[in-house]
Amino acid sequence: MIVASFCFFTVLVALWSLLKYKSYYTTTLSGFFLAGKSNSFWMVGSALLLTNLSANQFIGENESVYINNLSVIGWGVSSVVAMLVVSEFLLPIYFKHGFRTIPDFLSLRFNAKTKLIVSVLILVGYIVNLLPPVLYGGALSLAIMFDVPAYFQISYWHSIWVLVWALGIIGSLYSILGGLKLISLSDVSLGLGLFLLALIIPVYAFWYLGSGNIWEGVQQVFLNKTEHLNAVGDKHDAVPFSTLFTGMLLINFYYWGMEPYIAQQTLSAKNLKEAQKGMTLAAGGKLLMPLLINLPGLLAIHLLPKVEPSASVFPNLIVHIFPDILVGFSLALVFGAAMTTYTAGLQSCGSLFIFNIYKPYLKQRNIIVSESQLVKKGKYFELIISLSAMFIAPFILFAHDGFYTYLQTVSGLFNMPIFTIMMMGILSQRVTPAMAQLGLFLYMISYFTLVFIWKLDLHYLHLFALLFVIIAIIIWIGSKVTQPHYKSTFQFEFSGLDRTSYWKGRHLVGTILILVMIAIYIVFSPLGLAQ
Repeated sequence: MIVASFCFFTVLVALWSLLKYKSYYTTTLSGFFLAGKSNSFWMVGSALLLTNLSANQFIGENESVYINNLSVIGWGVSSVVAMLVVSEFLLPIYFKHGFRTIPDFLSLRFNAKTKLIVSVLILVGYIVNLLPPVLYGGALSLAIMFDVPAYFQISYWHSIWVLVWALGIIGSLYSILGGLKLISLSDVSLGLGLFLLALIIPVYAFWYLGSGNIWEGVQQVFLNKTEHLNAVGDKHDAVPFSTLFTGMLLINFYYWGMEPYIAQQTLSAKNLKEAQKGMTLAAGGKLLMPLLINLPGLLAIHLLPKVEPSASVFPNLIVHIFPDILVGFSLALVFGAAMTTYTAGLQSCGSLFIFNIYKPYLKQRNIIVSESQLVKKGKYFELIISLSAMFIAPFILFAHDGFYTYLQTVSGLFNMPIFTIMMMGILSQRVTPAMAQLGLFLYMISYFTLVFIWKLDLHYLHLFALLFVIIAIIIWIGSKVTQPHYKSTFQFEFSGLDRTSYWKGRHLVGTILILVMIAIYIVFSPLGLAQ
């Protein structure tokens, strides 16, 4: 019944998306990589939320709550601030200049060489730290919820290989054949499904915990074992509260405003107004996400006190409280979330390669190629990247410090150096291209040395912020010393487009979201439920 339910809901989403899909979106670069810049705010918001949500979070964050506390909600809940800042200041600039990829800004502010270097680094980062973990996390969920090793009488290692390749092949077909528009269409239906799941899980769990009395179940969760209800983490917790004001703030600002596979979703909007609405919708969704990626771990503390391994908390809870048809429904949504992140990553790889590497290469050699041929080359490149990710993913099983630690530590090697030079380019016209490139590699070398060689005893989010400040100062002083009279012709204008093109309701809704975020932290703190 679980398998039948999973297949039914998965096919239903695919059929709905195909019925709404138009084939002409795959004939042009804008159509294939940016959905023809035709997406409404519903599609943009759903795509942002689903692209951000993957099986990694279902597994990792629920596990963190189960073995620690609610401090891990900092990743999602605190991101609202960064998302609103991006909506107000960065999106108008992106739409004003018609950017197709985020490195386009680096070309405008610095030079084509900086844009090329960053594009290559992003591609390497996606191959190492985005696509393989997404496949591995999805495979892990499927293996546990379907009990694949026992069902097919194969080893756990072999089941991970089979599932990784199954996910990779399906995701590749979706991305390569349909492009961003097909992905965006499926995100709308998946978003609705996830919203329903976020409502159903607590109802079933509280009913189950209270032996048929939902209110009694609620009381058990929020009045007992209250140490797990604390979202204000100390230095020993998953996310210390102090990091929300240092590295967490920086990484969220980079992720929602500069991460190419996220920015590609906002750039697919019809106009700035729809993009700002979509970003705000996603911010509201982030405040609801704890119902899916944190509350199950909290519920499992009371329903399943001895889960081993702890990474299996979410799938074990789902199997424990749901009838088979809803287990299949849940699994289809987890599968869809994994596919959305994977396909978005593939799409971003294709667009970075075509727009920032292949087209400049052709232009340099005066070679003229039609858009349909460029789309075909982009598809070939996505296929190569996908195959690479499928070969790498299973070996994450042997990550010495665990799956989630692997994701956290490696991400800083690629994301924060790029964020540092992007911010220096935005804040100062005096920073030279040469110092920006030097700062990029200096940050990477410093981070690698401190984390992987010296193993510095400092939370990696604080390290992000510390290195950001140090490298930024080096870049600025180096620019003043090497080229004291340099001044970029490009000046970042925070006003962006004309104000009439902005969404008028952004400030009111943004204020409400900020107040809700603050309320969540007060409720889940020693001042509230975590007494």
